[in-house]
Amino acid sequence: MGIAFLRPHRYFHANCLSENMGNVQLGGAKDIWYKIAKYNENEQAPQEIELYKKMLNIFHVGDFYYFIFNCSIAQVEWASSSITKILGIDSPEDFTLEFILDHIHPDDLPYFLDFENQVTSFFNRLPADKVLKYKVSYDYRMRRKDGTYIRILQQALTIQTNEKGAVIRVLDVHTDISHLKKENGSTLSFIGLDGEPSIIDYANSKEFSTYKSRLTRKEKEIIRLLAQGKTSHEIADILFISKNTVDTHRKNMLKKTKCRSMIELTMMCMKDNTILAPVGSLLFLLIG
Repeated sequence: MGIAFLRPHRYFHANCLSENMGNVQLGGAKDIWYKIAKYNENEQAPQEIELYKKMLNIFHVGDFYYFIFNCSIAQVEWASSSITKILGIDSPEDFTLEFILDHIHPDDLPYFLDFENQVTSFFNRLPADKVLKYKVSYDYRMRRKDGTYIRILQQALTIQTNEKGAVIRVLDVHTDISHLKKENGSTLSFIGLDGEPSIIDYANSKEFSTYKSRLTRKEKEIIRLLAQGKTSHEIADILFISKNTVDTHRKNMLKKTKCRSMIELTMMCMKDNTILAPVGSLLFLLIG
């Protein structure tokens, strides 16, 4: 009798402990976004948000979904219907902050929270007129409903602020880049819009990145074709140049950017989409 009583009691205690730990983690995570919103109360969404959603709906160029996150209340306010296919969930309404924190790979969650803290510090130091001029980019693994993981490139753009420079609402685009990146870990990048400088690797970069100014127009064309899965032979035929010329351009690009591989260079260019528009990021070219 005692054993029968103790087993459910231990199970109940373990569940309570797990739930309490989850609540502590959720509370700490929410405070990150309360800080970036500078503890402003919830504000009405501007009409421009409907325009952003419609603009994204025009482009069906790959596996991506997008959503609007309200930092002032730390809630996902709206998510696109494409999220059901990519994550395998039943409804966009199931995509909440709690869902995100619970489905990020356990090894990636610490740096996700660390990056978000760094994002908050970065934006809180910006002048109010610069808040709308930076996009945030990094990647991590997200668990689908069937238990498999995909690698998500997260790109976030502030779409509502106030006179104090508080970040109220953010438009996030999540692109499945599992086919492009296999290794774990990520770097945090801030992409400048409207002529603002970019920081491609925030943790290790002492100076603003200028690599894109060193790439020629031909090299940028080759990067775009490589990202589409073209081989050097195919690129040579498309651009009416020899394969040896393509290979020389590839070596020069790696040397200029100090990248170790073309995959690393492609990922860098996806984050800075003034060179390469990643799947699902065409909106940023329009409003940036």
